[in-house]
Amino acid sequence: MASMNEKDYYAVLGVSKDATKKEIQKAFQQKARKLHPDVNKEPDAEERFKEVSEAYAVLSDEQKRARYDAMRSGNPFAGAQGGSGASPYGGGYSGSYGGGFGFPFGFPFDSGFGARRRGGSAYNPEAGADVVVEVELTAEQARSGVRRAIKYRRYESCTHCGGSGSVSAETAHTCPSCGGRGSMEVDLSGIFGAGTFQTVCPECGGSGRVISDPCPDCGGSGRVPVVTEAVVEFPAGTHDGDTVRLSSMGHAGTNGAEGGDLVGRARVTAERLSPATARAFYWVGFLVPFLVFSAVQGVFSLITLLCLVPLVSSVALIVRDDVLHKTGIWWRRALSQVLNGAVNGVFLALIASSFASCSQRVMLAPYGYGY
Repeated sequence: MASMNEKDYYAVLGVSKDATKKEIQKAFQQKARKLHPDVNKEPDAEERFKEVSEAYAVLSDEQKRARYDAMRSGNPFAGAQGGSGASPYGGGYSGSYGGGFGFPFGFPFDSGFGARRRGGSAYNPEAGADVVVEVELTAEQARSGVRRAIKYRRYESCTHCGGSGSVSAETAHTCPSCGGRGSMEVDLSGIFGAGTFQTVCPECGGSGRVISDPCPDCGGSGRVPVVTEAVVEFPAGTHDGDTVRLSSMGHAGTNGAEGGDLVGRARVTAERLSPATARAFYWVGFLVPFLVFSAVQGVFSLITLLCLVPLVSSVALIVRDDVLHKTGIWWRRALSQVLNGAVNGVFLALIASSFASCSQRVMLAPYGYGY
């Protein structure tokens, strides 16, 4: 989820930054009527309705709007100046990350890094995900065992804040936007007469807590992206798909939560079926039942002859794949493909056989046969 200071709520509602409260309410009502899931059946209508409701929940409240404007402008203390907009922390609430998350090598990371990738001040400890790296091994290396050094990308705990995400001793406070509930209410009674609608608080991301002074190095997440190396040792007798796990060498958790593991997965090409060979074994399993049923019933139709062409082609493709030097794992996977094809082939062959039998009886009926 993008953080509150990353979203342009004025653009979401289609109003200017100096729009009055009445203009904001009118814009929200117009968009909500069009996007409400009970009215709009488009696949993304519900998500867009939530986004509009979230924008309205922030901009319709003077305190939340002032804090949002301050966070967007880069002056985190502007929304905490005097009166009702004063920060509950006394010293002013910093909702901006300053420089934010800087990725020196772009963003090639997968979704295992968690929901909060950059910006925002939410405090939400989440365990780090595992990092899975496929390691290419020869058949000899797999048999005898091997140690391989690998380089990979991951999140590691931020050294500046010790992984907490905050530069102070106290890491988190109650979210000022939702009061710690993790959600915000939007009044829809004036539009649909349906009371209030709840949406996840965009400032804390639903956790109910925020960091008042995010670490400038990690932006408050407690972790930073790095490229690191590790040595993975595969034991003798390793097979394709086997894994080796290195504890706590995966992604660090957010805000001090425990980290994930590094998982090295062996990729032994000699034990893998190529896509073409896998299809060939499948077609062998699929076509053989048709030939068997034809032989048992003594009926050799045009369909039977047509089955021989792809069957011969599939067998030729398999033979060309150096089958005499394949391992037991390779043959077990090949047999699995044959069985998968045979299950479907037997089912369709039985149906075809039943139709053929019925057709034969209908043809013989006028002559007193078949009944």
